[in-house]
Amino acid sequence: MQRKAYVPGIAVLLAALLVSCTGSSGSSGGSADDSKGSDTSTTAPAAQPGKYRTLPEACGAVGHDSLDSMLPGIKQIADADTRDKAYDGEATLTYDTDRRDGCRWKVESTSATDHLLIDFQRVVSYDNAVSDANKAEEIYGGEETTADLPEPADSSSGSTASTDTATPSSPSSSASPSSSPSSSSSATASPTETPADLQPRTLDGLGDEAFLNDKLSSASSAAQQRTVTVVFRTSNVIVTIEYAEQPTASTDAPDSKEMQDRARKLAQKLADTLNG
Repeated sequence: MQRKAYVPGIAVLLAALLVSCTGSSGSSGGSADDSKGSDTSTTAPAAQPGKYRTLPEACGAVGHDSLDSMLPGIKQIADADTRDKAYDGEATLTYDTDRRDGCRWKVESTSATDHLLIDFQRVVSYDNAVSDANKAEEIYGGEETTADLPEPADSSSGSTASTDTATPSSPSSSASPSSSPSSSSSATASPTETPADLQPRTLDGLGDEAFLNDKLSSASSAAQQRTVTVVFRTSNVIVTIEYAEQPTASTDAPDSKEMQDRARKLAQKLADTLNG
């Protein structure tokens, strides 16, 4: 009877040891699964795509009213077909109009030859950590740096310079022989002075950021050409306007304020088109 009671006791002990080993193995397996799962939770989200997925057609983005203002010779073209072709412009070479599209115009008049170029660039970032808009901001910043804009001038000096260049000679000064030489000297010097508000500069209220550049070719036997450039960025699109004029007479110089006003008005219309 005592031997029969002893055998069940050993069986209970063996069963307890078996359960203990099985539980330990399961615990270590669960720990490995948890550590593997924590690795996948650290993936960073991709940057947001740009606001714009397409671009306007460049040659159709500039209205006839803007072209009439910026290219005066276009209305002087007698032949209707030739005039319509001048309004149409010439598309610049591009391989993907959803990424880049441009158009240029060149029109001669009796007083000058005018050039206009507009360029749309839609920026796409191929870095998941950088959004399209941030990449466009980087590219725009490089263009502004390359433009090498001067430091903003004192507004008070700008207003004085503007007044000097706009004030005509008074009748009394032209009638006095003694004052004629000084008046003539002043009139000759004033066109070379650029008022502060017409200097190359950054612009407010145009897209997310914008700048204007204004260059006059060096004096030579030929007429001086003025080129006004406006560049602005809105989200992931960068727009460039290049407007140039070369007078027929070598003694003339294109008016800076007039050309800047025309270029800025066109820039605002293009910005409205993008946001429309």
